[in-house]
Amino acid sequence: MAEFIDLAQLLLAGRAAEQPVALAADGVLGFAAFAAEVARWRAAFAAQAGQRFALFFDDSARFAAALFGAWHAGKCAYLPADVLPATLARLRGEVDGFAGEVPGEPVVTPAATVDAAPWAPLDPAAVALVVYTSGSTGEPGAIPKRLGQLDAEVAALERGFGPRLGDAAVLASVSHQHIYGLLFRVLWPLAAGRRFAAGRLAFPEDIAAALAVAGPCALVASPAHLKRLPAQLPWAAGRASLRAVFSSGGPLPDEALPDCRALLGRAPIEVYGSSETGGVAWRQRSDDAALAWRPLPGVAVRVADGVLEVRSPHLFESDWQATADRAEARGDGFALLGRADRIVKIEEKRVSLDALEQALRATGLVQEARVLALPGARTLLAVAAVPSEAGWALHDGDGRRALSQRLRTALASVAEAAVLPRRWRYVWALPANSQGKTTVAALQALFDPRRPVARLRAHGPAAAVLEIEVAASSPYFDGHFAVAPILPGVAQLDWAIRLGRELFALPPHFLRMEAVKFQQVIVPGTVVTLELTLKSPSAAERVLGFKLSSAAGPHAGGRIVFGDAP
Repeated sequence: MAEFIDLAQLLLAGRAAEQPVALAADGVLGFAAFAAEVARWRAAFAAQAGQRFALFFDDSARFAAALFGAWHAGKCAYLPADVLPATLARLRGEVDGFAGEVPGEPVVTPAATVDAAPWAPLDPAAVALVVYTSGSTGEPGAIPKRLGQLDAEVAALERGFGPRLGDAAVLASVSHQHIYGLLFRVLWPLAAGRRFAAGRLAFPEDIAAALAVAGPCALVASPAHLKRLPAQLPWAAGRASLRAVFSSGGPLPDEALPDCRALLGRAPIEVYGSSETGGVAWRQRSDDAALAWRPLPGVAVRVADGVLEVRSPHLFESDWQATADRAEARGDGFALLGRADRIVKIEEKRVSLDALEQALRATGLVQEARVLALPGARTLLAVAAVPSEAGWALHDGDGRRALSQRLRTALASVAEAAVLPRRWRYVWALPANSQGKTTVAALQALFDPRRPVARLRAHGPAAAVLEIEVAASSPYFDGHFAVAPILPGVAQLDWAIRLGRELFALPPHFLRMEAVKFQQVIVPGTVVTLELTLKSPSAAERVLGFKLSSAAGPHAGGRIVFGDAP
């Protein structure tokens, strides 16, 4: 086993030149090569006038080098969860520059030559990082982190879980752009001398394939991935080498545990925490679904007025800090009872969104459900739900309205009629970002009138079939045309891209269209079938094929090409 080195001392203390740091697509990155890349980034950032730089990379090895380069140049790194236009618009007012894969922005790039200046220790008291809350309960908020907080947390992780990992390689399905992925996927392995995979495992097929060839390894995952493990994949090939599975970013449903135990050979180590608090507690439910949470080493917890409070070296301040979670004490640990901030006022009446979601799941008609308040002149509650087999049977047999009415009736026991949800969306999976989080913004996007109401009929790693009822209320019919409305071609392309992005991991940039043909008009009320296919002709491009057809025959088809760079 390699020596554990604090992050502040890592470059100064160093490691053997060939000590593996990362498993990249083009081979193993050794420590000497990693340090040289950090030096190039240090020189590049030192030449910049500002102090605050937003970093966004897909590759964790490149990200780690840029991050340490920024720190050793005295800069503070901001980690956005994505580079969507709204995110970049907000960041422009918060940072002095960008680095990485940031579309439409000038970016800092590593210097052409290595900076030969000696390494100095980093200042643990420096504000080295700003991360963002996930946006799962509102707008993302910026959270500053001192380097000492990060050092304390990776040290706690090593004390708590290091012995069971040994020299295991670290694989991950979550992004390093979030505090959980940053700590578990990058900073902890660097401090402990464990090699980490530079690429993210976006799909279950990727996870199964990587486990089969990785040798001794640990998997850093999210509930969004662990609750959807297809039994038909060859999990047995990597089960013996898997030393630990970590899950964080949200609650792991009880019903996901049997599949995790059976397919992965072990129960996940669930880690509870937040962007504000860092890691707080953990549990591993090998045979008890109601097991209490146990504090991580160095963390103190208490319950005050039903709310969990935390004191730890992972916090920005040393005082007790109240969380947003209700809890009750259980022995040396605690049980979580739901969010304290999920109470909203509708028609001057207080409504618990948690209680509504629990009542929906209790019907047996939905597997997952999220209730949210839609903004507008009058606040309305809306439900995004993943129906169960019984729910889909009712949906397909009697229609969406029948399923919605059954669920509204079930909610009458926990809420008054005036505050019951008014809008409903039924989807094959709740939207999840690269951290496995379902954000308010992503849920609200499901209710965008431009998004078609689609029923997923088949889905594989490279193909999908959806059924869409083309509603007359679609805004795409406005002005196109008053006497005889037809669905414009731009709407058909938007649907293919929008649903393609929901179902497949497409690169961020649209490159071009190929062989697109519109053969027959689509009028309101038509039920169309959308067939999507995905091909990867090269490492730099992915091609989304689409075909729209109905009982009247083919309507449109073609190919849309995406890439990592415009």
